[in-house]
Order: sequence, then structure tokens, then C-alpha cells
Amino acid sequence: MQFRVQAWFSSVAGMVLMLVLTSICIFAQTQSAESSAPSEGSKSDAITGRVVNDSGQPLPNAVVWARAAGATGPPQVTSTDREGMFKLSGLTRGSYSISASLPAYIPAPRPPDSTPPAPSQVGDSVTLVLIKGGVITGRVTTLSGDPLAEVGVLVRMIRDQYGRRLTSGAMVKAVGTDDRGIYRIYGIPTGTYIVRAGGSSEHTHGSVDAFYSDVPTYAPSSTRDTAAEINVRAGEESTDVDIRYRGEQGRIISGTVAGPVFEDSGFNVTLNSITDPDSQSDAFQQENRAFEFIGVADGDYYLTAQSYAPGGERGLSESKLIRVKGADLMGIELVTRPMATISGRVVLEESKVPECSDKGPLALKETFISAWHKEYEAAKNQPRFVWGLGAPVPPDAQGNVTLKNLAPGQYYFAARLPAKHWYLQSVSFASPAAKASKPVDAARTWTNVKVGDKLSGLTVTLAKGAASIDGQVALKEGETLPERLAVYLVPVEKERADDPLRYYAGAAGPDGKITMNSIAPGRYWVLAQPPGDEADSPVRKLRWPDETETRARLRRDAEAAKTEIELKPCQSSSVTVKNF
Repeated sequence: MQFRVQAWFSSVAGMVLMLVLTSICIFAQTQSAESSAPSEGSKSDAITGRVVNDSGQPLPNAVVWARAAGATGPPQVTSTDREGMFKLSGLTRGSYSISASLPAYIPAPRPPDSTPPAPSQVGDSVTLVLIKGGVITGRVTTLSGDPLAEVGVLVRMIRDQYGRRLTSGAMVKAVGTDDRGIYRIYGIPTGTYIVRAGGSSEHTHGSVDAFYSDVPTYAPSSTRDTAAEINVRAGEESTDVDIRYRGEQGRIISGTVAGPVFEDSGFNVTLNSITDPDSQSDAFQQENRAFEFIGVADGDYYLTAQSYAPGGERGLSESKLIRVKGADLMGIELVTRPMATISGRVVLEESKVPECSDKGPLALKETFISAWHKEYEAAKNQPRFVWGLGAPVPPDAQGNVTLKNLAPGQYYFAARLPAKHWYLQSVSFASPAAKASKPVDAARTWTNVKVGDKLSGLTVTLAKGAASIDGQVALKEGETLPERLAVYLVPVEKERADDPLRYYAGAAGPDGKITMNSIAPGRYWVLAQPPGDEADSPVRKLRWPDETETRARLRRDAEAAKTEIELKPCQSSSVTVKNF
């Protein structure tokens, strides 16, 4: 029996499912929430609210999800009534992300690098805002001008609304053409897209897909490297994005997967273009260890296999560089090897400061620890998706934490905290084999990870007593804010100058407002300036162990700006920033 792993986006149905699941996370981060005390008669086991459009009008029949922090099971789901109202009942006490979706609508955007909204609590009432998405529509014809019916058309975002090139999680949607060759794809966010027709996918509109073995044709009648880039704005329609279908026969790549962690587990194989690293063909097979890609265009690719072992651990092969040129490639063998794990514990340090006495404990199940790879090494010899396999995880009730599925590379560690009165105080790494030696400061040193490593001795210390700021960027008459503006906190104390964990960054909103939480108490210089394009998130680069020059430059700029603030434990301070 022959098994096919279809090329480019091998399973649009699978991608759509993945995007639905991803959208839950995206919606949870982009919701606009207004918490208030529950109204009289509301039940303590419920979260209520309303879903509206950007004009405040109710949106009936929207689907609303509630997912408990740290939960891995399915979310609780309900829908809105004619007034846009919803009620999620039967919830246990704790924190929840609340999200909504409706065909043709998307979440209201928020600035990049802005602080995610606080999770909702049982008894809260929240307002979720959805806006009309953009539309791409056009016609697919043969080279002679005849309409092509039942051909799959797929759009993929390549840059977001801020012009940042996407490295993962790209928005993808697909539809089929009607009998006139017309397609219409709606509900897409502001951004830049490419559009393609044909090629292999499971987005089939009849009993036979006549186009699955073809090389995809990109608008207007191009290969990927010359494809037109379509700018889309939410609420607007991009028309006449027509495609003259080339109908070129694609190549086949096939082989087998082997490896010591393969027994009694499934696998999938991924094909990533070298020239278009964000394009990906990915499918899952369970039998015969065989894979096959169909409809592959000539070019250079990375071919990577994953295997799935019981308990959620994975195996990963080396990414094999292959060249497709005028012929099929058969008999390729990929061998998976165990991915690495890092285990340790989370330590909580309480505060004796009176101002912190009424602040609650930290919920460990809502706290996430993650390992971040050295980003500027990520593109070397491996496709980008590999670095997203090691997901953030919460510690257990005793504070034990295990980070799984880490690819070989160098890492530093981060914590996402649900409570603003706690902060990341330190990260250390002690090898059990060297008990007499001093633990390594893992915030200042990259942690090297090799194939199959099972490292232990990680200690992440979270301290109570964090401060927060609510501020404003002040403008002179006639001034306007830059499209992107980052606000940095730089430690004044010289003994903290080399500590990456004492540098903070966040984004100013469109109105110049600043909100930053989970800050270690102390004295800081405040500096506002555009973050540049060197990192999607300025705070991540600030925390990279070897970015000493970046921190030194910011320290010089901040000291010269002379905007100083002292942050007290468990207190919120107001600041006005005049420099940028």
C-alpha cells in the first residue's frame, strides 16, 4: 500500500484545524477585556460578557471559548444570543483566557510587544471586540482564458500589518473556485499575502482532484519567487487577484523513516523550501514508515522527520538538504533521534514588605517556564518550525518543571507570570555531577543542548514584591508617535548593570500609554525609542545572554536622557516619558 504526504501545504484541512486551535491562543491574547464585579444574581461559577464589533454593536451567534490557565483539554464553549451576550457556566475558580470567533470577523488588533491582557476570573464580565476581516477575491483561468472550477486556492500571510516578516504561525486560508473559476477568501487580518492555485492538498471539491500533482501557480501566473504580494486591510476587499493557471507537472519525493524512538509511535515528515522558509508541507502517517511528497517544484529544500513517543516526547531527524531539479527523488531515509529535555524546579520567594502582605500567592499552574533558542542561529541547517517544538510548560504543584522536545542548540530561560506582583529574580543551572561547584547563572550564559540530552539542575526563582508602572509618552505640539515605540527600563545601580533580568521593555500603545508589570523593585532610567527590526520583541533581545553591547548602549542612552524612577515593592508608579 502506498502512502502519500502531499506537498507544499500537504493537508489544508489539517492546517485549518491547527489554525483554529492557534486562533484560540491568538484571540486570548488580543481580546479587549473589561472586568467588573458580577451583577446581582450572577453565579460564582460563571464568566459572562458580550461580543461586539468595533462600533459597539452586538454580534449574535459568535462562538466563545473559555480555557483554564495551564489546561490541556478541550475548552468550554458557548455562543452569543441576539444581543451578543454569553454565559460560560460550570467553571471552577481560577484564571481563564476568553476568546471569540465569528465567520468573516477577526479579533481587534493590539500593538506588537504590548502587554497581554490579564486573564479573566470566575465572576468577571468581559467584552470581546471583533472586527470585519479583509477579503481577497479573483478568478482562476487556464492559459487560454477558460475558467477552472473546483481548483483549490490558498492565501498565506507573509508580513503582518506592521511589516514584520512572519517566521511561524502564518495565517493560511483556502477555498475552491466555483463554476466560473471565481474564488473569495474572507475574514483575514491586515497584512501582506501571496495567493496560489492548485498543487497538492486535501482541499478537494469533487471525487477527483485533478490538480494535486501540479506545481502551484501563484498570482498572477508565477512561481513562488516571482509571486505578486497582495496588501490587504481589515474591512476592505482586494479584488481582481486573478491567476492564469500554468498546469506544470510537479516532482515526487519519497522515502522511509527509521529511528530508535520510532517503535509504537507515529511520525510525520516536513518539507521546507530554502528560498521560502515559511512555506511548509507537512503530513502524518502511521504505517509502513513510508512518506511521499507530490507536486514539488524544482528547488532546494530541507526534509525533516519527527516521531512521536508515548508521553508526548518526540524524536527528530537531522534536516536533510535536498535538491529537486527535473526528476523525482526516491529512496530517501530519515533517522529520528531523541530530542532533549531539561528538568528542574521553580522556587518561590515571599516578601516581608508590608505593602505586599495583602497580595495573593502565585498560582503555579498558571505560570509558564520556557526555553528560548539563540534566534540568530535558528536558520542555520534547520527549518524554523524545529524551534517551536519545545513549548512553555507550567510546573507541577511541588514546583517541578520539565521542558521537553528541545532541538540541539543554545538556550536561555524565561517565565510568564499571571500575577503582576511577582517577578523573575534569577535562573541558575547546577549539574548533579558537579555538586561542589557553584551553580551557573543561566541568565548570563547560554545553556548548550545536544541531541538526546536529559539535563537537570535548573532552578527558576520567582520573587514576590514586583512593581508596575502606568505611564504616558508625552508629545510636544505637532509631534506624532512613531509607528512602533518601545519603552525601556534600565537599572541605575551599577551592580545590576550586567544582569539581563533587570532590563525591561514594552510597547507604547497608539495613544502613548505605557503599562508594564512584574518588574523587580529598584531604581531605573526610563527610555523610549523605536525598537528597530532586529527583533520582533525588544525585551527578548535585552535578555539574550551575549547581548551585552545592546544593554550597554541602552544604558548610555538612558543615562543621558535623565528620566529616573524608583519602583517600590508591590506598588504601581506613574511615569511620563518625554524622550524618543
